[in-house]
Amino acid sequence: MTKRRIPRLNSLLKEVISEVIERDVSNPNLPGFISITEVSITEDLHYAKVYITVLGEQKAKDQAVEILNEAAGFISVTASKKVVMRFFPTLTFHLDETLDKRLRIEEILGEISQEKRKRENG
Repeated sequence: MTKRRIPRLNSLLKEVISEVIERDVSNPNLPGFISITEVSITEDLHYAKVYITVLGEQKAKDQAVEILNEAAGFISVTASKKVVMRFFPTLTFHLDETLDKRLRIEEILGEISQEKRKRENG
């Protein structure tokens, strides 16, 4: 298998799964804004981790991951109709906390910068 195939499949699956979640998954408890940040398919193409970000509090984020994992079979079946693959990978959804971590790092750096300015001026 070529090294370029997996990144192309990751990109394609990201697009298709996003579309399925947006159009076909109708759960009133699912938060309004869910974004897929990354899809990582295994080399044997049997499993794919889907990383999502959700706007809102931690409870809403955890609930969204739980709902999507419960609906993973439905999402797979619906998405498989839009993608030509011998078999569609088993999906697992995970919370992508990269953005939260980045924001926290920027907050800490800002606090350090403020403290430094206070010491220089004080």
